[in-house]
Amino acid sequence: MTIERYETGPRMSQAVAHGDLVFLAGQVAADVVGTGVTAQTQQILEQIDRLLMAAGSDKSRILSATIYLADIAGFAEMNAAWDAWVDKTNPPARATVEARLVAPEYRVEIAVTAARGKS
Repeated sequence: MTIERYETGPRMSQAVAHGDLVFLAGQVAADVVGTGVTAQTQQILEQIDRLLMAAGSDKSRILSATIYLADIAGFAEMNAAWDAWVDKTNPPARATVEARLVAPEYRVEIAVTAARGKS
């Protein structure tokens, strides 16, 4: 089976597909200046949609999501964006944890694994 890499840089790929699976790197918001948890989550979910589409999948095929919050107090804000976006008939397994992210301006990071194809 071939391995397909998407948005590859010198350190990492934003997505890697192998067989029927797509693995996304942890996604952070592109524009963090003055943004809170909800806005960052919305940006990240748009990135996830774009990367999954490029790899031949979509949010209805997400198997697992891990969400990292810089402060767990932002859990409800993140869920507001997540709940508006997630495929309600095909919700993935999900874990949410508090973690120190790569830079203080980042409030949220999300990594997902999805099956290829469309539901």
